[in-house]
Amino acid sequence: MNIFSKLGWFFKQEKKRYIIGISFLALTSIANLVPPRILGLMADQLDKGSISWSEYAALILAVVAAAIVLYLLRYFWRKQIWGGAAELERQMRSRLFKHFMVMDRTFYQRHRTGDLMAHATNDINSIQNVAGDGVLTLVDSLVTGGTTMIAMIIFTDFRLTVIALLPLPFLALGAWKLGDKLHYSFDKSQAAFSRLNNKTQESVSGIKVLKAFGESTQDSTAFNKMVDETIQINKKVFKWDSMFDPLGTLIIGATYVITIIYGGLLVTNHTLSVGQLVSFIAYISNMVWPMFAIGYLFNILERGSASYDRVERLLYERPQITDENADQSLTVKDIQGDLKYDIRSFAYPDEKEIPVLQNIEFTLKPGQTLGLVGKVGAGKTTIIELLLREFDHYQGKITLGGHDIRNIPLKLLLNEISYVPQNNFLFSTSIEKNIAFSDQDATKNKIESAAQKSDLHDDIMQMPAGYQTLVGENGVSLSGGQKQRLSIARALLKESPILILDDALSAVDAKTETAILNSLRSERKGKKTLIAAHRLTSVMDADLILVLKNGKIVERGKHADLLAQDGWYAEMWRKQELRAKVGEIDGQ
Repeated sequence: MNIFSKLGWFFKQEKKRYIIGISFLALTSIANLVPPRILGLMADQLDKGSISWSEYAALILAVVAAAIVLYLLRYFWRKQIWGGAAELERQMRSRLFKHFMVMDRTFYQRHRTGDLMAHATNDINSIQNVAGDGVLTLVDSLVTGGTTMIAMIIFTDFRLTVIALLPLPFLALGAWKLGDKLHYSFDKSQAAFSRLNNKTQESVSGIKVLKAFGESTQDSTAFNKMVDETIQINKKVFKWDSMFDPLGTLIIGATYVITIIYGGLLVTNHTLSVGQLVSFIAYISNMVWPMFAIGYLFNILERGSASYDRVERLLYERPQITDENADQSLTVKDIQGDLKYDIRSFAYPDEKEIPVLQNIEFTLKPGQTLGLVGKVGAGKTTIIELLLREFDHYQGKITLGGHDIRNIPLKLLLNEISYVPQNNFLFSTSIEKNIAFSDQDATKNKIESAAQKSDLHDDIMQMPAGYQTLVGENGVSLSGGQKQRLSIARALLKESPILILDDALSAVDAKTETAILNSLRSERKGKKTLIAAHRLTSVMDADLILVLKNGKIVERGKHADLLAQDGWYAEMWRKQELRAKVGEIDGQ
C-alpha cells in the first residue's frame, strides 16, 4: 500500500475526480447485492409454491432494472477513475521528458538510451495502473467484500457467515508474503528489460557497422543470450505471481465446502430457508472477486511501487549545470563583446587527477575567426564544450562581453551560439524542417538561402522531393558530406553571434570546403566564428590559429606566422599539401 502514499500528491490534486469515481464504484458494489437477494426471494416463493405470474414478472423486472442501474454506475466510475489514470500517465511522462531535457552530459554518460526509454514506457505504464486498476481493485474489493458480508449477516445467518469466511485471513497473509517477493523480483525484471531495450536500440542504430564488420551473427548470439537471461529473471516474477490465483481458488473452494456442509445442516434443522441458502451461495460468488482481487491488487501495487522507485531515482538526480548563480538581469546587449578564455586547468569530473586543458588563453573579437588545430585528443572539442557549458568546474574563467559565462543564464547564452558538432544529428523528418529546426517559422527563401551558403541547395534540387525529401532516422538517406552541409545550413539559419564548427567540413571535398568558407567570410562579418579542424585549409584564413597538444597551446598566430615558425603546423601543412597534389594527379 506504500505506493498510494508515494502518489499522495496526485490523489490530492485529483481528489474531486476520485471522490466522484469511488462514490459511483461504491454504489455499484451495493447495487450488486440486489440480484442475489431477488434470487433468494424467488427461490423461497418457488419452494412454497405460492408465487404468482405477476410476482414472478415483478421480480424479473427488478433484476433487469438492477442491471440497467449497474450499467450506468459502471460507466460513470470508469470515466472518472480511468480518466484519472490517464492524467497521471500524462503528468509522469511530461515530467520525465522535461527532466531529460534539462539534464546535462554526465547524466547521459551514466544512463544508456535504452534504459531511459524503458523508464519512459514500461515503468510509466506500471505507475498508471496503480491509479486505474489499483484504485478500482482496492475500493471495489473492500466495498464489495464489506457490503456482501453485511448482506450475508442480515439476509441469511450470522453464524454461517462467520464460519464460511474463516479461511479469509489465510488469503490476506499469503498475499502479503507473496507481495514482498513480487516487489523484489519485479524490480530486477524491470532492470533486465531496460538492459534488453538498450541492447536492441544499440544494435539497430549500429546495424551498418555490424554488417560491415560481419558481426551480425555474433551480435544476434549476444542478444539471444540476454533474452534468455531476461526470461529467467521474469520466470521468478511469474512464479510468485502465479501463486496468487491458486491461493484464491483454494480459499474460495474451502468457503464453498463450509457453506454447503454447514448451510445444508442449517436448512435440515429448519434454521435457514432454502432461499436464504441460495442467496448465501450467490453472495459467495460476489466474494470471489474480492478474494482474487487481493492477489491482483498486490501484483499491481508491487509493480507500480517498484517502477515508481525507479522513476523517482532518475527524477531525484540534478544537473550539474544550472542557473543557480546566473544574473537574470543580463540581456543580449550585455554579452555582445569579446569572447575571452583564461583557463588555467580543467579535468573531466570522472578523471580529476588528469587535466585535459591547461593555460588556455585567447581573445576573440566580433568579426574574427578562431582556428583550433592539433592531433586527435589535443583538446579542441573540450575548449568548445566549455563554451557550451557542458562543464562548469574548471580553474579560471571564460567571459563574454566581460561576463563570466557561468553567470549568464543558460538560455540566453545558448541562444547566442550556433553549433555544428563532429557527429551530426538529423531528425527523422524533411530536409526543410531539419534546416528550419531553430526557426520553425522561417520562410522558404530563408531556408534556401541557408542551403546555398552551405553549398547544399543544388544537391537538394536534384532529389525527387526537393526540400520535402525525408532524411530518415539520423539522416540515413544522406551521404556524410550532405549531413554536414545540412547541419551547417541549420546553424547558419539561426544567424547567431557565435558560430562553432567542430570538424564540420571533414566529409566534404576541397572545392565544396572552399565554397562554404567563402560564404562564411561574407556571412559572418561582425560575428565570432570558431573552427576546430584537422584539415588546415579550413582555418588558414582565420584571424588567430591555436595549435594544441595534450591540452596546451604550443603554437599560435596567423597562417603565415605559423608557417614561418616551422613547427607542427608547418609540417602538417606541407604533408596535407603533398596529399592534395597526389590526389589531383591520381584524379587525372
